[in-house]
Amino acid sequence: MILVPLQEPEAARRNIRLLLLRDDLTHPELPGNKWRKLKYNLTEAQQLGHDTLLTFGGAFSNHIAAVAAAGRLTGLRTIGIIRGEETPPLNPTLARAAADGMTLRYLDRETYRRKQDPAFLAELLRETGPAYIIPEGGSNALALPGCAELVTELAAETTFDYLCVACGTGGTLAGLLTALAPHQQAVGIAALKNGGFLRTDVDALTQAATGHTFPNYDLRTDYHLGGYARFSLELLDFIHAFQTRHGVLLDPVYTGKLLFGVLDLLRQDYFAAGSTVVAVHTGGLQGWTGFRQRFGHRSAWWPEGV
Repeated sequence: MILVPLQEPEAARRNIRLLLLRDDLTHPELPGNKWRKLKYNLTEAQQLGHDTLLTFGGAFSNHIAAVAAAGRLTGLRTIGIIRGEETPPLNPTLARAAADGMTLRYLDRETYRRKQDPAFLAELLRETGPAYIIPEGGSNALALPGCAELVTELAAETTFDYLCVACGTGGTLAGLLTALAPHQQAVGIAALKNGGFLRTDVDALTQAATGHTFPNYDLRTDYHLGGYARFSLELLDFIHAFQTRHGVLLDPVYTGKLLFGVLDLLRQDYFAAGSTVVAVHTGGLQGWTGFRQRFGHRSAWWPEGV
């Protein structure tokens, strides 16, 4: 586990120890929370005798990329149900998934909304053959124990008061909550516009996994910077400046918003003086290639090598 101290004036002003947990470096091909979410789902799939994983995601999804890589590494077949129409040629995310052996199937957006409907899933499996289904984003009850292990690993390295993480489907935040001590607080930074529904989803996940919910977290919905995977020059400028100061690249969908939010909360004196705040870098850097493909004409700066 790599913890990077972040020397930021707003943290120093309140005598706050600010750390960046480089969970993006934990696994060479399945970085960050994607590996943690998949870990026990992969075990379950194999124990149930499945040879195929089926999952859902958008055309630039980190989760789709991770499941495809996991299938290649474990010898499992993978099927990705992609939201939207097929638009050849494949974008970099889907091209990598296909190279990893994933079979890609496309659903129009209206049909895709049925992805949790049992009748629809049964119909889908009749077409594809038997498969172990992993939900969009990898967030289910079995995702939580893998994410909870991050807290155990972190507690062996240092004491901390706040643990901050970006939220897409809420599974990582839910998993962290199951392992936090009562005096520790999680802070989730929603990557989606109108992400208030995530609180219901987080509570449902912890209820399913442990039988109860947890009060010691805050969900911040005010740092989406335009919405999920939307272009924001303000965010790109922040990511560029952060990389210049700390030598760490963030992604524009999740971790860029996370650190933008954490530093703004520091300015607002949100965190108690003298506390230790840990922000989790959950990876997602593969998304830069798709982001550049979609929005490269709108900014002069793009990171090299991703």
